[in-house]
Amino acid sequence: MTRPLLVAALLLAALVLRQPAIAEREMPVDLELVLAVDVSGSIDIYEARLQRQGYIDALTSPEVIRAITAGPLNRVAITYVEWAGNGHFRLLADWRLVDGSAAAHALAIQLAGSPIMSGRRTSISGAMQFALPLFEGNGYRGTRRIIDISGDGPNNNGFPVLPARENAIAAGVGINGLVILNQRPGPLGFPILEDLDIYYEECVIAGQGAFVLVADGFEDFARAIKRKLVLEIAGAQIPARPEVRRVAGYDCLVGERQLREWMRNNPFDQ
Repeated sequence: MTRPLLVAALLLAALVLRQPAIAEREMPVDLELVLAVDVSGSIDIYEARLQRQGYIDALTSPEVIRAITAGPLNRVAITYVEWAGNGHFRLLADWRLVDGSAAAHALAIQLAGSPIMSGRRTSISGAMQFALPLFEGNGYRGTRRIIDISGDGPNNNGFPVLPARENAIAAGVGINGLVILNQRPGPLGFPILEDLDIYYEECVIAGQGAFVLVADGFEDFARAIKRKLVLEIAGAQIPARPEVRRVAGYDCLVGERQLREWMRNNPFDQ
């Protein structure tokens, strides 16, 4: 064997051997979960605090802790991100093993101590693209990988949402949604999307067993996120909501269209 071929063979062997070594260093968990939380301008500081507190209360609730410890491996890995427009992504809590009440409360304390910083626009696609690389090299190997996106509006900034969703599907990552039906227009009069739950069904969620839950305003958020986390962690299959009507050819660029129309009508508020 010539020297170049020998070097190539040795490099290939090293790569093959490296993969099991990496896998051995990763801790098996039932679920790797990215909590991706909307803090765009349509959410005021009071609502943002309700939302953050909803996550804190849910993560430390007996129901969620029971769901975690009832899994085959009795543990999950969680990271928490807040996002708004494209470029506004904050990792508030890096990957943390949660295997019981003590770990859940430690995560909650970390979230409670982080300031809330909102941003303009809504980039669901950017949140997906920010979240995907977080799974790589995080030290965990989950039976499932899920991005949990909560928000009160459609994508209107950054890349269109469908290509970002396809990237998640290709990576074997599921996406679930928590829709906040916020009937209050944004501070600058930005319109609400009445069928946001259908938008999430058609344009956001992805993967086997993916689902959307609805919070009827921010006051209902704590209840909804607790139920969502229990279902997500347990890997439960939930029946389709009868009130959701499937829409052939749903316009997944509706948020971008809304923003263009608003900018035409409000040239001095941009």
